[in-house]
Amino acid sequence: MNIENGVHRPGKWRFRFVYGIALLLFLIAGGRLFYLTVVDKEFLQNQGEMRAVRTEAIPATRGMILDRRGEPLAVSTPTWTIIANPRALWKMERDPSQGIGPEQEIKRLAGAMGVGRAWLQEKFEANKKRSFMYLKRQIPPNEADAIMAANVVGVSKTKEYKRFYPAGEVASHVVGFTNIDDKGQEGIELAYDEALEGHAGKRRYVKDLSGNIVHGVGVEKTERPGENIELSIDLRLQYLAYRELKAAVTEHRATSASAVILDVKTGEILAMVNQPSYNPNDRSKLEYEELRNRAVIDLFEPGSTMKPFTLSAALMSGQYTTESTINTSPGYLRFGRFTIRDAANYGTINLEKLLIKSSNVGSSKIALSLPQDAIWNMDYELGIGSAVGIGFPGEASGVLPSHPKWHPSEIATLAYGYGLSVSTLQLAQAYMTLANAGYRVPVTIFKQDVPAQGKQVIPPKVAKDVLKMMEAVVQKGSGRAAQIPGYRVAGKTGTVHKVGTKGYEYDQYIALFAGVAPATNPRLAMVVMVNDPKGREYYGGEVAAPVFSRVMEGALTTLNIYPDLPEGLREVRLQTKKVPYQVVQGG
Repeated sequence: MNIENGVHRPGKWRFRFVYGIALLLFLIAGGRLFYLTVVDKEFLQNQGEMRAVRTEAIPATRGMILDRRGEPLAVSTPTWTIIANPRALWKMERDPSQGIGPEQEIKRLAGAMGVGRAWLQEKFEANKKRSFMYLKRQIPPNEADAIMAANVVGVSKTKEYKRFYPAGEVASHVVGFTNIDDKGQEGIELAYDEALEGHAGKRRYVKDLSGNIVHGVGVEKTERPGENIELSIDLRLQYLAYRELKAAVTEHRATSASAVILDVKTGEILAMVNQPSYNPNDRSKLEYEELRNRAVIDLFEPGSTMKPFTLSAALMSGQYTTESTINTSPGYLRFGRFTIRDAANYGTINLEKLLIKSSNVGSSKIALSLPQDAIWNMDYELGIGSAVGIGFPGEASGVLPSHPKWHPSEIATLAYGYGLSVSTLQLAQAYMTLANAGYRVPVTIFKQDVPAQGKQVIPPKVAKDVLKMMEAVVQKGSGRAAQIPGYRVAGKTGTVHKVGTKGYEYDQYIALFAGVAPATNPRLAMVVMVNDPKGREYYGGEVAAPVFSRVMEGALTTLNIYPDLPEGLREVRLQTKKVPYQVVQGG
């Protein structure tokens, strides 16, 4: 110990020890600083960027959905979304005397947004610890600018896209819709969501302590827009079919309805409409029942619309010709306690009259005279019991029962369209095949430049003979209301009892008409299904056939398909229908 003049002084070794410790700490700190800034400088940069630099997704524009002529069915429009950083807001400095603080900021923001202050305050308080929350999504630029003008701490805007559907409810069941995050929920939007959505990009930017963007750093990854999808739908025909189907549902107070138009040569779906429908641009009052694309999902027994195919099977067997006759007396056919009836005793009739009178007894007797699987094979080759395969969500396969050993009554009922079930689209596919000289091509919802390869399922001669008989149904039978001025039409009506909880309901019906035109060289096939029409008119010839006539006439005119009736007969048909008619020149 060193004592000098009564004052205690530390020894030199202690001074040197403290000095050495301080120097060592300085060297360690300096070495660490040198290591971080020179050797491992990326560490500091990364830590700094984690606190200031943010990465934001650049939304990609969703691909458009177009009709066959390039008309937009679904488009994306740019909008702005207001977001907030609640944590930054609650951390801001308070100065009540100057009116500065989170509460005052929320008050100003509520005024700019046009919402209640209490609601907004509660929203911010519930998310105090979060650095991100949505305030208002997908709003127009002028509204976003007004909110941003309030200059509230932690509040910013980001770009998003909102889906818009120009055709509204007319094409909603085909196109579907997306949710607020631009993900497909129904229809084509859902089925082809991956192709439509594209790939988002990335950009980096610097934020200050309040969460405000100071400046952009750069784009890391460029966004890639989604693919455009071109459908086979012709929006002109879609509007026409939708209007007439809606009018029919209203007039006959029906529960629902659907209609499909197919291009006979290519298998393209030119129109597919349903009732009830919904507006995809305003889903505030949407009900689940309105979402169903009934044309591909709902199943029903096709009834008498299957009789042309029973006659096709008969002619293909070689046991029958167009001149063959069937004895339908006494107008009914019994299988134990089960009885098949006609509307009257038609006696002995040929195949054409069988179709005109829609004889259940005649159809049953023909089916029972053929090999037991003949009708089943015919229906199967037409696609009954199998999904059409257009890639639509929820598409039904239908029901085509198969038995190791058929009971006669099962064969008989199958011959006149009971005991099996189809969708509107499946039935349209069957009629399209018959109209295309028995050549079945795949049905598609996409525009085709070249028809896909198909399969011959009915000999051309047989298909031609059956179409001629179907013409007689429209000229002389229950399908008169399906006539079109200037055109020859081939078709078949159907009036089917609905199935209830205890069997068939004898006061509830499905009204059907399936047909093709022009009959001499069919270009279009169409099926109209009206479910549960209420009132005095409920037959297919009264309810569905007039819809077919009006829609098909407009479709033929729109597509410039030239009339095939002789000049003299056009005027006669015109006077009968009492509707204006104008010949359209063209192919």
